[in-house]
Amino acid sequence: MTQQQLNGVELPDQNGFFGQYGGQFIPPHLKKAMDDINIAYENIRKKPEFQQELQELFTDYVGRPSPLFYAKRLSEQLGGAKIYFKREDLNHTGAHKINHCLGEALLAKYMGKTKVIAETGAGQHGVALATACALVGIPCEIHMGQVDIEKEHPNVVKMKILGAKLVAVTRGTATLKDAVDSAFEEYLKDPEQYIYAIGSVVGPHPFPKMVRDFQAIIGQEIKQQAQMHFAKLPDYVVACVGGGSNAIGAFSAFLADDQVQLVGVEPAGKGLDTDQHAATLSLGKPGQIHGMACYVLEDELGQPLPVHSIASGLDYPGVGPQHSYLKDIGRVQYQSVTDKECLDAFMTLSRVEGIIPALESSHAVAWVIREAGAMDATTNIVVNLSGRGDKDADYVAKKLGL
Repeated sequence: MTQQQLNGVELPDQNGFFGQYGGQFIPPHLKKAMDDINIAYENIRKKPEFQQELQELFTDYVGRPSPLFYAKRLSEQLGGAKIYFKREDLNHTGAHKINHCLGEALLAKYMGKTKVIAETGAGQHGVALATACALVGIPCEIHMGQVDIEKEHPNVVKMKILGAKLVAVTRGTATLKDAVDSAFEEYLKDPEQYIYAIGSVVGPHPFPKMVRDFQAIIGQEIKQQAQMHFAKLPDYVVACVGGGSNAIGAFSAFLADDQVQLVGVEPAGKGLDTDQHAATLSLGKPGQIHGMACYVLEDELGQPLPVHSIASGLDYPGVGPQHSYLKDIGRVQYQSVTDKECLDAFMTLSRVEGIIPALESSHAVAWVIREAGAMDATTNIVVNLSGRGDKDADYVAKKLGL
């Protein structure tokens, strides 16, 4: 884990900024707690014993490296580019989230914290953190919107089995943004003893940096595996973007490789011409939310808008500050797909390749289905399949009348 640079610029700088985005927009008494976490993280990440323990857990517990799979039938059906899937869905707990949750749980243990608090949308972060906390022996409390609890029942059950305390959030839209608010309020009760293990590359510094660093293994593995599969770098690396942790994990190894096109896919929901979407980078503007500066979907009073996505893990009105910076400098192309395109991609991948993807990941799959056919046959696309769709199967079946 090394400090990331792009064009000679440290990302983030010493104050946690990626250009104008990031930072710590928090009460003064909370700044010390965030700075303590940053100091502890910078200390622990340089320790060989920490790196060794984390690497052993990645290998023997998570099952890394996750495979890079050539989707031959899908590629042939679409024509054009060759499509590869980075199978983060095969990780222990079923998604990329376990990568940073293990790091955060080990950090909490190192700092002597008495409770780990977190939010979750689709439940993948909640399950992964509950798993990691069970492994290291630290109490875990997960805040989840009531809408998402009803939608993601399998993950709710898993969190309870793993010993986490689940807090149902009924305020506001009862989805991810409200779960973040609720978890943050609980954390503020005792920031000295508690740690808030943020579930994406969002929030005040150092979390966007920390979560990115733990997720960077995805892109590092893709880089090595691409050489084995097709003896060059990918032409495209594609990932869904809500907060943006799986995407920044996949993109980070390629930021300096200008020949690799990076595509982040946001939820257009029921359409960008409606108010039922969560396409923050497509239609938002610079603002502040949850202790950071980033692109935000907000009303004329500067308050975050209610947002919508069929994927619970993507319905967030903000986005990671590094993604905001990468949009501004043009290094990443941010696109969007609708709920309908997402559902179609979910079913297509399931029936053509026998892989049931998470609805979040299905956004990235949908973009590839839409675009790959027009590309040259020598083009190689790597899609980060960030999670599996077990959690979504009942919801999709009901939605489609299966």
